[in-house]
Amino acid sequence: METAVNPTPRTAIVTGAGTGIGRAAALALLADGWQVALAGRRAEPLQQVAAESGAGARALAVPTDVADPAAVQALFDRVVASFGRVDLLFNNAGLGARAAPLEELTAEQWRAVVDVNLNGMFWCIQAAFRVMKGQSPQGGRIINNGSISAHAPRPHSIAYTATKHAVTGLTKAASLDGRAYDIAVGQIDIGNAATDMTTRMAAGILQPNGQLMEEPRMDVALVGQSVLYMANLPLSANVLFHTVMATRMPFVGRG
Repeated sequence: METAVNPTPRTAIVTGAGTGIGRAAALALLADGWQVALAGRRAEPLQQVAAESGAGARALAVPTDVADPAAVQALFDRVVASFGRVDLLFNNAGLGARAAPLEELTAEQWRAVVDVNLNGMFWCIQAAFRVMKGQSPQGGRIINNGSISAHAPRPHSIAYTATKHAVTGLTKAASLDGRAYDIAVGQIDIGNAATDMTTRMAAGILQPNGQLMEEPRMDVALVGQSVLYMANLPLSANVLFHTVMATRMPFVGRG
């Protein structure tokens, strides 16, 4: 059965929506009555999320490679054609290289992470600005998925960490550039949400002192609720940076 629908539903685009954090955010938005375009490289997981949500036509699966600017433009064109506007972009798609000493990282591995985590995030911000500046009423919200890795990196994570530092720069610059157009840009930094990507943390993950340690994780649905909170603010208010993390994970201080 389809969930309750807002009489005038707002429209969101969620990248990386087929799994993990993107899936949790998309389901939270759909349950709250949003129209959501589910973007990701593989069609099947997007269609599974759409079906699971029970949201019917409010869930639109759009296979998209965010590293391709033409594909990103096609995504936004499809959403505007289907829903009329874009009120929210959850800029979530991300990629990590294998954990290895930085001198062993190949050029292809480095470029793959930069292409998704930095370039792809920029293409999505750029496309969102074009739509949000031109629509009536003007404006919208962009939430970038950063990482606490930008504050405290893990060993052997230079590509991921560097790009997440860059996301913070994108957030600050876009927030400034969006002010005049009622485009609110913020960032969510997430620590140890329970997804397939963090399964290894439950088994023991390398610490800066060389030891392996099991790390606590939190329910990924809590991240979805954090995104929903940020999304539902009026455009006169903005959460510039929001950190949500497993309380007992090693991050603050010396771990």
